[in-house]
Amino acid sequence: MKWVYFTLVAFCAQPAIAQSFTALSDETAFLERVNGKTLSNRFYGVDISVHADGTLSGTGLAWGVSGTWDWQDGYFCRAMTWGGDPIPYNCQLVEIAGERVRFTSDFGAGDSATFKLR
Repeated sequence: MKWVYFTLVAFCAQPAIAQSFTALSDETAFLERVNGKTLSNRFYGVDISVHADGTLSGTGLAWGVSGTWDWQDGYFCRAMTWGGDPIPYNCQLVEIAGERVRFTSDFGAGDSATFKLR
């Protein structure tokens, strides 16, 4: 049940932000922005770190999040577990606006989640 909630939370549409988002299609540019920082959405209780070694870790609503990621054809692709439950592999469009990062599932055609870099 919690995986359903997390999937909805992690990919719900977020309110518009005044700054416009710019797509990041390069893995190096992506890592320059996120490596060593936490992607945080305090409203939903999510804190995730994306590591340069192809792993990710953190918490979502106090349950552990772990997984792997890679960069394919300009998209961030990841598979995760949350509290032991699998979250399927998905490739996402990554956009940035200042210290905010937006991930849009299904190669940019799905739902979005916005995080603050901390």
